[in-house]
Amino acid sequence: MRGVCNRTDSPLEGSILVAPSLEAGLYDAIVAASAVVCSSGGRTGHMQSICRGRGIPVLRIDHDDLADLAGEVTLHLDSESITIGPALSAHAPEAGTEAPSLQNLGSACAVIADLRDIDTINACGPGAAQVESFFIREEFLCLAAGLSPLDAFGGGPTDVTGYGKAVADRLCMFVDALLPSQRIVLRMLDLRSDHAASVTERAPITIEPNPELGLHGARWLLGSAAYRDALHAVLGALHDQLGDAARRVHLSVPFLTDAEEFTQVMDHLQLPEEVPVAAFIETPAAVHAAEALCAAGASELFLGTKDLAQFYLAADRNNHLVAESYQTRHPAVLDGLDRVITAARTAGTPVRVFALHADLKHYLDRLPTPDGYMMCTAELERMILQSR
Repeated sequence: MRGVCNRTDSPLEGSILVAPSLEAGLYDAIVAASAVVCSSGGRTGHMQSICRGRGIPVLRIDHDDLADLAGEVTLHLDSESITIGPALSAHAPEAGTEAPSLQNLGSACAVIADLRDIDTINACGPGAAQVESFFIREEFLCLAAGLSPLDAFGGGPTDVTGYGKAVADRLCMFVDALLPSQRIVLRMLDLRSDHAASVTERAPITIEPNPELGLHGARWLLGSAAYRDALHAVLGALHDQLGDAARRVHLSVPFLTDAEEFTQVMDHLQLPEEVPVAAFIETPAAVHAAEALCAAGASELFLGTKDLAQFYLAADRNNHLVAESYQTRHPAVLDGLDRVITAARTAGTPVRVFALHADLKHYLDRLPTPDGYMMCTAELERMILQSR
């Protein structure tokens, strides 16, 4: 390989993507790649999470070296890493380390990027039945389907309804791929201003000094009548196409601060009572509001460990320069997870915790037992196959 490559509209399946950073606009190239080389970003950033979910190794090198990159590339699939140069012998597993099994997960939830991930999990054999749900961010669904939500919301009612119908059509394909006991959880649209700029053509984007802490998630949902109308179009189209099976699609509110905000979002969206709406907990404030969120009617709680860690530790998960400070096993993070699990179990509200495979045993040993764990597709697939 040589130079910055594969940034065309027609990425080659199995190629190596070389780019300064992983952005939403590179989605098609990312999912087609067999490996990625970049010069910035943290291992749990949004686009990096797609790589992890697909088992796509990511190598980071200094930015100054990126344009001159040339050489032989070796992919180490077991360790999800790549190196420049000839293959080296693999490291032996650490002695005395026993990996958690599929049975440790409770009712597993697979975090997916598109339809292909459902097919991948359900093709693994009988163990796939332990995967009770598939969790997808609406913005990932948009990227896979080529949708531009902010452009649609800036248009007229026809554009808004068309967006809702397109999302519903995609979700119907997802439901058709499910096993009888499975469901889909759609995390409602959470486009930060910096991400939105890469997936819009006409809509004006406000430049924010700190988009991660800016107008997105529940804050943005509360101000968008167009999204409310689009979501109603989604639910209406699902009911028309699926009938009672539309109940297999659940919703989740992203980036919440407290129970009052959850209630405001529910009032604003005016959703039918029969639609389950979960709360996604990824801020310290939401951790302390867990009991109140259950009382406010959240159908279940999802613990977003990756974002929670960065806010507890003030360490950007997209910034490799502070990778040593970003610790998903930090005592403060574990305390937050413990609080939410305990509050949810006391209230009788289902609770699920996202875990990287590397952290899973640590969590199992130190946390109360949640109703299930969420994991990315590639790591969950390996656990299912190992359970045969």
